[in-house]
Amino acid sequence: MIFRPRPEKLELVLLRYLHSRMVFNESQALIFFTIEKGYEGELKCDAWLKGLSDEWLILNDLLFDYHGSLFQIDTLIIAYEKIYLLDVKYFEGDHTIKEDKWFTPTGKPEKNPLHQLERCETLFKQLLNELGYKISVESYLIFINPEFHLYQTTINPAIIFPSQLNRFLKKLKTKPVQLNKRHYDLAQELVDHHIEESPYTRLHKYSYEQLKKGITCANCKTLFLDDTLVCNKCGFVEDVEAAVLRSVKEFAILFPDKLITVDYIYDWCGGLKSKKALRRVLSKYFVLVGKARASHYKES
Repeated sequence: MIFRPRPEKLELVLLRYLHSRMVFNESQALIFFTIEKGYEGELKCDAWLKGLSDEWLILNDLLFDYHGSLFQIDTLIIAYEKIYLLDVKYFEGDHTIKEDKWFTPTGKPEKNPLHQLERCETLFKQLLNELGYKISVESYLIFINPEFHLYQTTINPAIIFPSQLNRFLKKLKTKPVQLNKRHYDLAQELVDHHIEESPYTRLHKYSYEQLKKGITCANCKTLFLDDTLVCNKCGFVEDVEAAVLRSVKEFAILFPDKLITVDYIYDWCGGLKSKKALRRVLSKYFVLVGKARASHYKES
């Protein structure tokens, strides 16, 4: 069973919003692409693991701080006799290993994910020991993209290739044993020790003034060109209420320190809808706080 579902990555949500309203430089585009692809791979892994029975506890997307050392776990599976730590990769193309160094399909050196996996396993075992749990841990690199291939001279059992996924899952399912209360206690303790890290500290700085204003299409994320809310690119037609609510949510996530006011939302939506129409939607779904110039809206 899924004990901790995979949350939507706020950092990715922020980057998607920003991508619709500003031109990314090369560094920003690479970060966006990497996070987008990584999240896609994690979702594919989640779908693959649906083949497991209820005799397993699955915890997704955990971030721990062990005495000042941060480490992140994509997927953790608690079985009766051991814990499986999975680091999911959505690499694509032909990668190579030469003398313990990894190279991209274009020949550029990249971080060795096995080193990252070893560090994660070491810190996780230390955390388990500190929590008072003596349980075996097995760690694996899961390559979920069928378009991935790794040229290597030796076989590493910690690497699971796309062609091995079904066999690996069958191996996990061979010895299902009913979990007991201690397993559930462990899962809860791990969730309790998970920390939420603000994505705002990692993003390139952006300002309200530099972002394009308007209402984005819910389908293709481009900006509507006029108040009909018919997308000039994909032809998608959106309801006014839905479009305004989505724009307010986008504004609130991008600028958590700004107040939600009619004037701000009018400007944020590029003047595509009248202040009267915006006030009607805000009054319907939000609570008005304050009076006159100090008035603003909050979620009810």
